[in-house]
Amino acid sequence: MGPSARTIINLNIKHYRDLLKDEKDTSKRRMIMELLAEEEAKLAKLPADDNDGK
Repeated sequence: MGPSARTIINLNIKHYRDLLKDEKDTSKRRMIMELLAEEEAKLAKLPADDNDGK
């Protein structure tokens, strides 16, 4: 994954965190939290030197 993939993952993480701030429905919160965890796992798997695409 290149830098654009990292950017997309970070944007998804921010989006899911923002959704969690206002969502009250338990089942919807659970789904958002699962999606957030998936994106965080993707981010954790990216190599540290992937920041500059070299």
